[in-house]
Amino acid sequence: MQPGDFSDFLGQAHLLAPNKPLRRLIEEDKLVSVILYGPPGTGKTALAHIIANKTQADFIPINAVTAGIKDIREAVSSRTGDKTILFIDEIHRFNKIQQDALLPHIEKGEITLIGASTQNPFFALVPALSSRSLIFQFHKIPREDLKKLILKAVSDGRGLGQYRISIEEEAVAFIASFSEGDARKALNTLELAFLSSTEDESGRHCLTLEHVRDVLQNKTLYYDEDDHYDTISAFIKSMRGSDPDATVYWLARMIESGEDPLFIARRIIICASEDVGNADPHALPLAVSAMMAVERIGMPEGRIPLSQAAIYIASAPKSNASYMAIDGALEEIRTGPLQQVPAHLRDTHYSGAQRLGAGQGYRYPHDFAGHYVRQDYMNTNKSFYSPSSEGYERIIKSRLKKRRITSDV
Repeated sequence: MQPGDFSDFLGQAHLLAPNKPLRRLIEEDKLVSVILYGPPGTGKTALAHIIANKTQADFIPINAVTAGIKDIREAVSSRTGDKTILFIDEIHRFNKIQQDALLPHIEKGEITLIGASTQNPFFALVPALSSRSLIFQFHKIPREDLKKLILKAVSDGRGLGQYRISIEEEAVAFIASFSEGDARKALNTLELAFLSSTEDESGRHCLTLEHVRDVLQNKTLYYDEDDHYDTISAFIKSMRGSDPDATVYWLARMIESGEDPLFIARRIIICASEDVGNADPHALPLAVSAMMAVERIGMPEGRIPLSQAAIYIASAPKSNASYMAIDGALEEIRTGPLQQVPAHLRDTHYSGAQRLGAGQGYRYPHDFAGHYVRQDYMNTNKSFYSPSSEGYERIIKSRLKKRRITSDV
């Protein structure tokens, strides 16, 4: 079912619709080095074959899983025309040295590179290679396009058209949804459903929703390095944004995809302190307890304390005042003049401290009413902590305001 032309190609309309830049480069045979980046089953390799059919250049395909520098050199030396396109599938599999080996051939114009990658090229490729290539991002194929592909595969002679097959509309919709934008997965699912079906009295294979559900196992989620960073980002921002439903959704996505539960727990702890802080002092110990629980009971039961802690933090009042305070103080340390410890605050637990004046004039707070006395704790007073009016921090704010204007007792 691999498309032979743009009229057959489904998805990626943002790149390949008529008059779009990438399509024009291909149709006019003016392609420069490009990286096609996106999830599996979205048409990267299929597009490369369309390019092979349309270009007047030598087209040499290799796969980075099995190829090396020797294959790159052989590909360059085997070119016969003025223009050679080297297609490297799974280019992110090349290590740094192998990627660097491509650079001189690209710079000399000996090859035009087409690389296909399921990983973000800004992470997976060396900067020199990504900067010399146009990067086009492929998206998951829309469900409506997948439905068209499934129906076409049922009737097309290149697919299952040689057999008598009928398929329920609900079954088509289910396969399209189950495939999560992956055309290869949709076609494999359809084939599996057909192979496990039996003919009725008229010699027809009838694929129903129940039949398709029966032959499929649990959904396998695609989860690569990009998904790792993007999903944890969505999880943290949902907790910070006080949306417990989105929070538990992204948590479930990570758990089902096999994410390290302790990594999730650490991010919950950070969020409890960075984004909730003293607005709800219970958030941090709850998050720490959740991580300890996961360590002791493991998965899958560990999902429960993770959910409890994440939902609590998402629902808690928010303040980043503690986070801002430490970063402000660190910036002062790094860029401002360093303050010396005031004499009355210096350590007195050694012989001779009194002779050096250490501790003289220190006022012990517990000797005063309210266990507080106003005195200087820095030579030059600086303000770093500005409590919010959220949750418990409202009480802290009121208390500090009173103390900061109180005269000496």
